[in-house]
Amino acid sequence: MTRNLAGYGASPPDPRWPGGARVAVQFVINYEEGAENSVLNGDRGSEAFLSEMVGAASHPARAMAMESLYEYGSRAGFWRLHRIFTERQAPVTVFGVAKAMEMNPEAVAAMRAADWEIASHGLRWIDYQYVPEEVERAHIAEAIALHERLTGQRPLGWYQGRTSPNTARLAAEEGGFVYDADSYADDLPYWDRQHAGETGRPQLIVPYTLDVNDMKFVALNGFTAPDQFFAYLRDTFDQLRAEGGRMMSVGLHGRIAGKPARAAAVARFLDHVIASGDAWIARRIDIARHWMEFHPA
Repeated sequence: MTRNLAGYGASPPDPRWPGGARVAVQFVINYEEGAENSVLNGDRGSEAFLSEMVGAASHPARAMAMESLYEYGSRAGFWRLHRIFTERQAPVTVFGVAKAMEMNPEAVAAMRAADWEIASHGLRWIDYQYVPEEVERAHIAEAIALHERLTGQRPLGWYQGRTSPNTARLAAEEGGFVYDADSYADDLPYWDRQHAGETGRPQLIVPYTLDVNDMKFVALNGFTAPDQFFAYLRDTFDQLRAEGGRMMSVGLHGRIAGKPARAAAVARFLDHVIASGDAWIARRIDIARHWMEFHPA
């Protein structure tokens, strides 16, 4: 058995968040549009995942409706979310797919101007479950090189999202990631020694979320109204605030939360967090560096 099912158990560590905050709140904007499955990208078929068309099939030709649903994210939704966070001077981490960012330099420039962290979301927004290890390793290397060319620096955070059994080990062996976010296993960062690979170096994990995530709007068991999303965000934050010493991640996408009504729910929640006075709103890299200082491997 190589899985760690115990974690911190009954006594999680005190994270000692800055300013005595009870919750570290972290917002992610996933930037994937243009890097999804498409015959234009040399793939066998069109994208069928994470769009307004729940249950869509992949086709061996261009799927124009699917393409336009993704395009909304880069053309309009990203900018709506950008305005919400920059107007409130709230920090953000972007999970940026390298090939998607390459197609929209203006969006990348806006991320940089806002001092957002741009973490790597891999080379392509595709499922790596059955991709051969040598191909995935090459994609990681290409993603880093392209990311550095586009942003001016290599990514320090990693989130593949649609992982393979090899992803965690390959990311750790690459050696340059301060943290890996390909986990949903905890409310706090933790050190992973199981996937250290040849280096033997523990990898810091800053876990992500799939429930406090706008993807539930386009899932069969998810939200149908913005008020549901706001209520879930608020109740999650309020519960973690009552417990104290926790981290909350919020996952957003331009093509989903960037829609007007959903974006309004995001803005309401952000205002709720700011008004609480008990939150440290931070980029993931800031949380990672804080954890390394106060809870080293």
